[in-house]
Amino acid sequence: MRPKEVLDMAKENGAKVVDLRFMDFPGVWQHFTVPIGELEESSFEDGFGFDGSSIRGWQPIHASDMLVVPDADTAKMDPFYKTPSLVLIGNIVDPVTREAYTRDPRNIAQKAEAYLRSTGIGDVAYFGPEAEFFIFDDIRFESTRFGAFYEIDSVEGTWNTGRDEGPNLGYKPRHKEGYFPVPPMDKFQDLRTEMLVTLENLGIAIEAQHHEVATAGQAEIDMRFKPLLQMADQLMWFKYVLKNVAYRHNHTVTFMPKPLFEDNGTGMHTHISIWKENQPLFAGDKYAGVSQEALYAIGGILKHCQALCAFTNPTTNSYKRLVPGFEAPVNLAYSSRNRSAAVRIPMYSASPKAKRIEFRTPDPSCNGYLAFSAMLMAVLDGIENKIDPGDPLDKNIYNLPPEELAEIPSAPGSLDEALQALREDQAFLKKGDVFTQDALDMWIEYKTENEINDIKLRPHPHEFFLYFDI
Repeated sequence: MRPKEVLDMAKENGAKVVDLRFMDFPGVWQHFTVPIGELEESSFEDGFGFDGSSIRGWQPIHASDMLVVPDADTAKMDPFYKTPSLVLIGNIVDPVTREAYTRDPRNIAQKAEAYLRSTGIGDVAYFGPEAEFFIFDDIRFESTRFGAFYEIDSVEGTWNTGRDEGPNLGYKPRHKEGYFPVPPMDKFQDLRTEMLVTLENLGIAIEAQHHEVATAGQAEIDMRFKPLLQMADQLMWFKYVLKNVAYRHNHTVTFMPKPLFEDNGTGMHTHISIWKENQPLFAGDKYAGVSQEALYAIGGILKHCQALCAFTNPTTNSYKRLVPGFEAPVNLAYSSRNRSAAVRIPMYSASPKAKRIEFRTPDPSCNGYLAFSAMLMAVLDGIENKIDPGDPLDKNIYNLPPEELAEIPSAPGSLDEALQALREDQAFLKKGDVFTQDALDMWIEYKTENEINDIKLRPHPHEFFLYFDI
């Protein structure tokens, strides 16, 4: 879409304001709003100024001025604001040098796509994330110097079978039995469909929606695959729409990987394929109908998985889900049908166009721009260096004898371990200046100082249960 077409679109829809959006470093959408009269064709080059020092992981106070330059291709009308509002996603630019900002996640994604094209391996990388989430009715939490707690509630929670609900009508999915009985056991069919329709009205193609395995409203809505940058943009719209649809019905949505104890966590299995000149690069005559390039791509993901997790599983809570022995995709192996492997080759269709690899370790707490870019760089490193993924593992990993299981490498056991892996394995990310040293260093520093250390320093409520009487 050209800038003039955006202005025409705004006029046709009666837009009164423009909402400018961009990503902070950890992965939360930020925004500010200007009158529609401030948007001109020149705005798509000149941008709009803002204070970058208040954005997490960005500028120091003495160099705070930054520009957000809107991308005309991202224009959409917001479905929730009372005042008709045109939304534009922007790229972050230094106002003095006019260079793209190295810590802007969207800039990193654009460089990853450019690097793919520069290699000659392919011209487009498609991503299809399956971002799971929970729909809760109530969430309360507090963390102070002298106390901490959290409490979750859901009309679907199996723990509420004995609650006086005036009347309690039952039909609450038991632990690990939410996949996927019809209503009245499934309480959120209409809500998920409203989310689906809202997304489709925004031009985001959806393949399916359904309840997920856990009790208490775990769900999944699957977007049709798109090129890397477009999918990263869509993932932000996805989270925004789901949260706001739930909010207007007095529910709340979380993409936290492990909010419930002793039930399934929330993952984001991510489907990846590379195409060149409209032909799928990953279709072939090797194992499970994939090409040699696809096997090398798997080799790249398995080799770099521990460092990748610093971006694909970037919270301390992520590793409450990635626990060995609990059906989590922590084992660095691949298979055509085995869902306990970190990488799977889906077998739903025999069509060459459907051939892809599925990286099952990630979760939806990630910043999609960074996570997808890191995955692509690992895939390309595998292809460029012909990294052998070894033999497939078509056995049930969790039934293997200990001596055989010990030979299979594992994903990191903590965010601390993932960041250490990233410190030691980052050359593949810096090819083409996709991830700069500055961006990598700031990611490690931010996560260590603001998340890992904060968790390490605090007593955990369960520690009182275990140790208070010693």
